[in-house]
Amino acid sequence: MPPPVRVTFSSGDAGAYRIESMRTLAGDPLAQATHLGVSEGVWQTHDNAVWSLRGVSGHVRYVERAEKQRLAAVTPPLGRPEATLAALIPIRKNEAWWNLAQDERRAILEAQSQHIAIGMRYLPAIARRLSHSRELGEPFDFLTWFEYAPEHTGHFEELLQTLRASAEWTFVDREVDIRLRRL
Repeated sequence: MPPPVRVTFSSGDAGAYRIESMRTLAGDPLAQATHLGVSEGVWQTHDNAVWSLRGVSGHVRYVERAEKQRLAAVTPPLGRPEATLAALIPIRKNEAWWNLAQDERRAILEAQSQHIAIGMRYLPAIARRLSHSRELGEPFDFLTWFEYAPEHTGHFEELLQTLRASAEWTFVDREVDIRLRRL
């Protein structure tokens, strides 16, 4: 298992990614900005940041051993040269979600929503890393980072549409969809 990775997403007027769009799907929006910087390994907010989000990626949660092995076999690394497009989608789930026991959340996540199975259909074209933020007191529970090549944009949109139509998404009370292009 890889060690946990601290990550900070900072927006402002500089960064490795140009923000092409920011769309609020639920809850409060984030302030508009033109660029996004990503710092890994440390929590580092860029000078003059408009907003900054922190998270930690670590062990994969809610997966069974066979699912974890299948995911590991086909999950591409981040930073592939051809993956010039990215998306940062921070989400927060409501208290009803967090009041469920872990087995109940797993049942909604996979048995009902098929979250893992859906994601597997888009690997290795779309790389993904999930960072957890709830325990850090951040404004979102999860920071989902995606990277993909321009020719896989349609697949990415299909992935999001399918996930957002699932039972799991009825628990989302804040979501911002930020689309990016690597400079």
